[in-house]
Amino acid sequence: MKYNFDQVIDRNGNRAAKYDERVKKFGTDKVIPLWVADMDFRTAQPIIDAMKRRADEGIWGYTSRPDSYFDAICSWQERRNGWKIDKNLVSWSLGVVPALSAIVNLFSKPGEKVMIQTPVYSEFYDVTEAWGREVVENQLVEKDGHWGVDFEDFEQKAKEVKIFLLCSPHNPLGIVWTKEDLRRMADICIANNVLLVSDEIHSDLIFHGKKHIPTATVSKEIAGKIISCISGTKTFNLSGLQASTTVFPDKETKDIFDRFWMNMDIQRNNAFSSAAMEAAFNEGEEWLEQLLVYLDGNFEYVRSFCEKNIPQIKVNVPDATYLMWLDCRELGMDNEGLRKFMIEEAGLGLNEGYTFGRSLTGFMRLNAACPRNILQQAMKQLKEAVDARK
Repeated sequence: MKYNFDQVIDRNGNRAAKYDERVKKFGTDKVIPLWVADMDFRTAQPIIDAMKRRADEGIWGYTSRPDSYFDAICSWQERRNGWKIDKNLVSWSLGVVPALSAIVNLFSKPGEKVMIQTPVYSEFYDVTEAWGREVVENQLVEKDGHWGVDFEDFEQKAKEVKIFLLCSPHNPLGIVWTKEDLRRMADICIANNVLLVSDEIHSDLIFHGKKHIPTATVSKEIAGKIISCISGTKTFNLSGLQASTTVFPDKETKDIFDRFWMNMDIQRNNAFSSAAMEAAFNEGEEWLEQLLVYLDGNFEYVRSFCEKNIPQIKVNVPDATYLMWLDCRELGMDNEGLRKFMIEEAGLGLNEGYTFGRSLTGFMRLNAACPRNILQQAMKQLKEAVDARK
């Protein structure tokens, strides 16, 4: 089946947070929303068909989770990433962020420290500080437009933390970590008795010949010391259905996690996510392969446009995710000035860079997962706003 990613779908007034929460987020709805990480594309037809069958039944009671549900997830991981998951060590949860939050709560104590690598997905701060834990930043370092780990700092800070939250692939920098980087980070964690938790929600969105390596596959020793969080919600644009999978190193760790959710009676998929996830992993591959080609074209469009027309803005083209990191420091604005400029002068709703790293100034994150003509209009508005400043 040939999918049309150029189709513009009006999501206004359809309970889409990306659109209907613009006033709450930006103070106006007169911005092109390129912020929260969902896509403006219809998902794969087999998923839509599965959802229609559930809707047509007209009965959406308590929903069971058949063996075929986790079979589909495990088969996908083995097929795409060469990861053979022990189905006895997986658990369902509402989403990757709720899973991360529960893990921080369950496997650390108030006042203990959790390490993150900034700039990083801002919820890494939230799920740590919400439970009274302290964030420790291992700041990623930039050299000639490429970002990497400061391993000297990483090793030093690993001596004082209880948990390390790894973002793999990385959001917002789009880094696909090498096996060598993963092994080095994991080995340091093991040597210091640090629980490594790997958020791999973007692992299916990989470009430019790169290959995602599940952290748990790097070595048997690492597999026995890591909790992995995966989901198809980013891959297939299903975030509103709320479902993810957590993979544990042993049954004891899994049982602690499961009891936490059982005590709140949160243990079932909703009636639609169960059908959608299974259809996605069993029948969604054709759609995904076409999506990746389209997204790569969007990246190239933004990169080329800025290079030719707005050289003051340096674009980081990601090897993973559909999120682009914009270096706007040459515009010479502080964070609040840059935020207002994007909203009031460019008419764009982007994510502020300082939410991904509190010491950062002059960065923005742009969600490129939309029809290309929307990106073209966004870039036109951005150029006009920058030119007007001259």
